[in-house]
Amino acid sequence: MIHPTTLRAALAVLLLATGSLALAHTSSTGLAKVSVDGATVTYRLTLVLPELPEGPRRLLAAAADGDPAAAEQAVDELRRRVGVRTGEAECRPGRATVRGSRLGDGRVDLEMAFRCPEAPSRLSLRDDWAALFGEHHQTLARVEVPGGPHQLAFSASQHEGSVEVAAGGDTHASGFLWLGFEHILSGWDHLLFLAALLLRGGTLRSILKIITAFTLAHSITLAAAVLGLASLSPRFVEPVIAASIVWVAIENVRQDRPPPRRWLAGFAFGLVHGFGFATALQELSLPPWPLAKALVQFNLGVEGGQALVVVVVLPLLVWLQRTRWEPRVVKAASMGLAVVGSIWFVQRIFFA
Repeated sequence: MIHPTTLRAALAVLLLATGSLALAHTSSTGLAKVSVDGATVTYRLTLVLPELPEGPRRLLAAAADGDPAAAEQAVDELRRRVGVRTGEAECRPGRATVRGSRLGDGRVDLEMAFRCPEAPSRLSLRDDWAALFGEHHQTLARVEVPGGPHQLAFSASQHEGSVEVAAGGDTHASGFLWLGFEHILSGWDHLLFLAALLLRGGTLRSILKIITAFTLAHSITLAAAVLGLASLSPRFVEPVIAASIVWVAIENVRQDRPPPRRWLAGFAFGLVHGFGFATALQELSLPPWPLAKALVQFNLGVEGGQALVVVVVLPLLVWLQRTRWEPRVVKAASMGLAVVGSIWFVQRIFFA
């Protein structure tokens, strides 16, 4: 029989957790290609419609199907969200198109040509799609200029970037570092899985082994997926990530002591979580060396965000283990995590 105190605590945890349901890995990624030809700059953005919120998804789907009113509204959004400057001078937006993919894969391309006062030596871009698609949207842009390709990353907190047109191409690593940092902190499913693991983590040494195993595992599959060495469909990865929370949380409820070799669960499920992290970079078409640098910086950002969470949570876990009501808190929190993970699992199976 569940103790009343435990039940009340579980309900409190559930209410707090379900308040953040909409934040659970609802990120979308746009892939932009920016090309420079003299004084003309062409911006093309590729989006995957199923990743987008319902309103923008319907608008872009209708525009791609040829609805004139929807197409006009989509072009207005394109003009509002994207800007190009050369030096201090604004480039004038010109013709724009919205096209759907002929492959039936739910992709749509938005393209616009900008006319600049002169051929740019320094190109500044503004990409503010996160204001429309949600705070967890990110745009990864490949800027093709005569000196070589550059890469920029845009998000809700970083919607401007610039490149030197005459200089050799290089990855703006700090953008990918911050992108990785944001990705882990906004990925509630990854964080709740880690929390479920650590609630029954045992000694400090065992907890550190769990963190190390999880980090190593998702780093392996993140690199393998981004470099094209392995792949798993998001239709499989996303439900399994939700199921991993449920699995570990139920294990916490059923056992009164830390499970032996819990680090194995962290490593096994961490391999799947790595494929989830990879969605932010997987389709970015970069040459090998810039891609490797972007991958390293993105992974460092992920690990930095994870380390920040662990530094905050670990002292609380150590303190909790010294209290007499630790078993009740662990079971209550785990019950809440199991319910949240179950809801996400159903959503990702039937409503993705």
